[in-house]
Amino acid sequence: MEREPGKADMMGSQVGEYPAPVNAPLTISQLNRTVAGLLDRGLGPLLVRGEISNLTRAASGHCYFTLKDAYAQVRAVMFRGRAQSLRFVPRDGDQVEVSCSASLYQARGEFQLTVDAMRQSGAGDLYRRFLELKEKLELEGLFEAQRKRAVPQQARCIGIVTSPQAAALRDVLTTLARRAPQVPVIIYPTLVQGAEAPAAIVAAIASAGEHGQCDVLLMVRGGGSIEDLWAFNDERVARAVASSPIPVVSGVGHESDFTIVDFVADLRAPTPTGAAVAVVAERAELRARLLVGGQALGRAMARNLQSREQALDGAARLLRPPSVQWRERAQRLDNMAQRSARALRSRLEQCLQRARAGAEQLELVSPVAVLGRGYAIVRDADERIVREAARLRSGDAIEVLFAVGELSAQVSEVRTVDGGAEALSPLRGDG
Repeated sequence: MEREPGKADMMGSQVGEYPAPVNAPLTISQLNRTVAGLLDRGLGPLLVRGEISNLTRAASGHCYFTLKDAYAQVRAVMFRGRAQSLRFVPRDGDQVEVSCSASLYQARGEFQLTVDAMRQSGAGDLYRRFLELKEKLELEGLFEAQRKRAVPQQARCIGIVTSPQAAALRDVLTTLARRAPQVPVIIYPTLVQGAEAPAAIVAAIASAGEHGQCDVLLMVRGGGSIEDLWAFNDERVARAVASSPIPVVSGVGHESDFTIVDFVADLRAPTPTGAAVAVVAERAELRARLLVGGQALGRAMARNLQSREQALDGAARLLRPPSVQWRERAQRLDNMAQRSARALRSRLEQCLQRARAGAEQLELVSPVAVLGRGYAIVRDADERIVREAARLRSGDAIEVLFAVGELSAQVSEVRTVDGGAEALSPLRGDG
């Protein structure tokens, strides 16, 4: 028995067969818009080959058709602005190559190709040669980002490699004159189409490098078929761009056109006008930058000045007048003199105390002190002190010193004690 789809889905949801959504549910419009964005960001310009079928040209000028091969098909649209530039009238059954981008027609959720350029499939051989050269140069590293030089955003002198008759040159000069009329421009004329164009372009690049007057070189040409742009797919031109001493900006064709030069150049611009915009800033923008930069510089200078003023104030607080310093030094000298005087007095008092103590000690052992206690000193005629009576003889003249005064006498008798002499006779003074 066949189950009802709604119930089956509901039953599966109830038993947990389907995980719960992480985010809130999307509306169909949101879903289609998200998918369209993914296609725009995820896929770059495409080159697709197929057979036209169901071609319809609407009253608006837009072309709607299907591109198919033996196994699949895809809807395509070419809007009026692009369709008007076609150099042939496409018909059902034509084999063509289209330059396009993948998109989603959001109203119906239909995948489609938005075609920017179309050529008959006879150009397929040129495209094969384009891919072969692209692969060869890519393997040599000519497309590597690290070998490419920075392009000045405000060039001082601009060189332009192009044809003097090219409409692209007029567009570039008009843009440069509007955005930066002060920047000088040097034109290096060359052919940009035909069999002789590659050699002429190489010579123009070499001339710009030899003169060395420019700091950036623009290579510009308007759009066209792959045959028209083939000079910029020439290996000689690609190698000349890679070896140029001046940074090169490629502005060849429309935004959907790609040439080998685009991959080798230091910067690829979508159009010739875009190349001019890439190397100069508009005067108003430049003035705005200068104004912002001047204001930032003024604020930085003000902050620096304030910081230095604070440092100066701090130094001024530390730097006192000389009179104050001299007063402080004089005060320090006065304090040192007072401390020295006190130390000297203290030292003298200590010395005096020690002198008094020494004098007192000397006084204790002084002969004068002994005499004061009732003793006398006897000296012979030679003024030698007589310590023993045995040294004297009867009749010897002697002097006797008292604590106060002295006298002269003559020994009348000498007596000894225990075998020694002892002067026992009274002393007779001479007056």
